[in-house]
Amino acid sequence: MNNDQIQQEIKAYEDMRAELEKHHNGKHVIIKNGELIGAFDTFDAAARNALQRFGDETFLIRQVGAPETLRVPASVAWRPIHASR
Repeated sequence: MNNDQIQQEIKAYEDMRAELEKHHNGKHVIIKNGELIGAFDTFDAAARNALQRFGDETFLIRQVGAPETLRVPASVAWRPIHASR
């Protein structure tokens, strides 16, 4: 994982936070290349989608409106054994 890339994804999330909180509060969103890719009801659903689409590439999953301590980049935190590419 490239630290510069993940920092860019975090900045993109922060830049769109107000809009995300209006339309996707409580959802788990995928941010890739500075763009909102999708919003999902569960972290598991977001992570599966991101891994299927992007594999080992850098992406960010955040739960919109979650306290700061719960925000962890999915590419670091979760990797299902059974995920297909």
